[in-house]
Amino acid sequence: MTLEFPDDLKYLETHEYVRMDGEIATIGISAFAIEQLGDIVFLELPEEGDQIEKEGSCGSIESVKAVEDLKAPITGTVVERNEEILESPERLSEEDPYIEGWLLKVRVKDPDELEGDDVFSADQYREMVEGEE
Repeated sequence: MTLEFPDDLKYLETHEYVRMDGEIATIGISAFAIEQLGDIVFLELPEEGDQIEKEGSCGSIESVKAVEDLKAPITGTVVERNEEILESPERLSEEDPYIEGWLLKVRVKDPDELEGDDVFSADQYREMVEGEE
């Protein structure tokens, strides 16, 4: 998988990303995180209608190497889950994580939450992960 970091996304230190489209945020995990996890075997996500809170848990991802909590990059209500990825989590390693491999769509409560020091641009995130390789 090519380690790409699209410029239209915001990233967290915990490797989740968010793409805003009006009041809907698409949330997923970065290509870097997927590469680090290795073979993904299980994914747990909140149900449609559930509330998520910024920096709170919004599911978990399990690989042959580790189980990691997913952190919410923003507060809101889950409006859609990627059922195809839930049914076949191994596809996260095969699909583009920013297009077909998204995890949740959330109706955002406060878009200003994406303006903090804990949210990175693509360039800032790239610098951070290149230091971790």
